[in-house]
Amino acid sequence: MPTEEDKQRIDRELIELLNEVRVALPGVQVLFAFLLILPFQQGFRDTSDADRVAYTLALLSCAVAAALLIAPSAYHRLNFRRHNKERMVRDANRLLLAGILATGVGIACAIYLVTDVVFGGTVAMAATFGTIVVYGSLWVVLPLVRRREPDE
Repeated sequence: MPTEEDKQRIDRELIELLNEVRVALPGVQVLFAFLLILPFQQGFRDTSDADRVAYTLALLSCAVAAALLIAPSAYHRLNFRRHNKERMVRDANRLLLAGILATGVGIACAIYLVTDVVFGGTVAMAATFGTIVVYGSLWVVLPLVRRREPDE
């Protein structure tokens, strides 16, 4: 049975996690909205097959990211007052991490699509690689490096 101190920690962790979702979700929603209207633009039909694949991957990744990032809120609502917050925090943490990964894929594909249309394949590949390096460094490498350091 969790102690009162454990319950307070779990409550705090759940609040922190839901606040993190509130930060991540609007960016995914904006990108998703942009991607939803893109095919209805006049020049979209002239895009290459590779650009259409990049578009589809971006769109699907953003749809999956939105689902994963909204899931912790739905999970919390459907399990409200069920006294399983610790399990909820663990599950929501996994959903948030998967949502962040899907967001990164969606952003990288969108970067490829836009830069390929504007500048061509070589610049698109460089921009996409640079995007992956920056996001990977900030979202994965830095946190994992700091994780190895002792707690303060």
